[in-house]
Amino acid sequence: MDRKIPTPLWRKTAEERDSTSVELPDRLVDLVVVGGGYTGLSTALHSAQKGLAVHLIESNHIGYGGSGRNVGLVNAGTWLSPTTVREKLGPSYGDRFIRQFSNSPSLVFDLIEKYQIQCELTKTGTIHAAHSLRGLKDLTERYQEWQRLGEPVELLSSDTTAKMVGTDIFFGGLHDHRAGTINPMGYCRGLARAATAAGVGITTGMQVTKLDRKDGSWTVTTSGGPLQTKAVVLGTNAYTDSLWPGLKKVFTTIHYVQFATKPMGEQASHILPGRQGLWDTGKIMFNIRKDAFGRLFVGTMGRVIGSIDKGLTKRWAQKRIFTAFPDLGNTCFEAAWHGKIAMTPSHLPSIHQLAPHLWTAIGYNGRGITTGTLLGSFMAELLTGSDPINLPFPLTGPKPAPLTGLQTRFYDMAFTAKQLWNSF
Repeated sequence: MDRKIPTPLWRKTAEERDSTSVELPDRLVDLVVVGGGYTGLSTALHSAQKGLAVHLIESNHIGYGGSGRNVGLVNAGTWLSPTTVREKLGPSYGDRFIRQFSNSPSLVFDLIEKYQIQCELTKTGTIHAAHSLRGLKDLTERYQEWQRLGEPVELLSSDTTAKMVGTDIFFGGLHDHRAGTINPMGYCRGLARAATAAGVGITTGMQVTKLDRKDGSWTVTTSGGPLQTKAVVLGTNAYTDSLWPGLKKVFTTIHYVQFATKPMGEQASHILPGRQGLWDTGKIMFNIRKDAFGRLFVGTMGRVIGSIDKGLTKRWAQKRIFTAFPDLGNTCFEAAWHGKIAMTPSHLPSIHQLAPHLWTAIGYNGRGITTGTLLGSFMAELLTGSDPINLPFPLTGPKPAPLTGLQTRFYDMAFTAKQLWNSF
């Protein structure tokens, strides 16, 4: 386990193999994609399918960032309710956004089926669980909105939620039949395999250090030498660094932690027997899910403080499992890790044109699997001449979020305090 950035269990359990890195091409390409997560790989795959010569560069390994550290919930929509989305975007963009993001799990599922990606896929939905009566009221209002839109979302009573989850700590839930779960690293590696088969060159372990535009093309300077390209897409989201000035200031960084038990077999067979992923309505969110091997995962906002053997986060995880499932007793953990989420002031994602033929998609607010895949496909459309008016939101320039560094530190302290409070 990396002492600075703990390694996610998904890297060990993913059935799909990691990509083989290739050398940088010595010719002009149509597109260079920076970042080997869902956004970068979806952009690369869909662009190559449209006939572009594409090369992708990842500074570490495929899925190193948020994509490989994801919880693995393939959710529809966003954190915001449909009504709030319409209020923020207006009726035209808002309706298009709601429709396209409601269908986004189908895009992911279709890619998994088309390329036979091995990623522990379930299509049994996800459960948004009410942690309080106020949370249940919010879920009821969301249910009514989704019903008006004709979406397959079901409001669960507390008894039904208890049967589906295996605990009576929730007041009810919203079962979204559009959604599902995956091994997020398996999906990421599968996208890389599909992109490679489509002709995309993938170079890993190489840092992009500078972007320069001259005479109608871009020079991408890397730790392994320069590369010439007609266009560039930055697919780094919450792992954006200082490559493009000011870009990492458009969002606040939120950390999210996961603890995974060892396989529990029959002992945990009553917990989420349908393998729906679950997250609750708390402001500092809590999630539960199981993988195909019977491991139980719990997570919340914050970092790993300590290790799988000792420390604050281990005590928190053990207490949360005991509170929800007291019959399990003490649990043995196999892995713990955290990743980054890019949280925007609007709680909506964006596509920005940073310069001529330089694009980025950013600000997924914790919905990386569907959002990254969907926005990657949008990016391919833009690169091949689609009118930006067809996007589900206005194309804008990046706007700095207020006090991003201060907010990140504040949230870190708040999440640590919550772990401490819930560990007693």
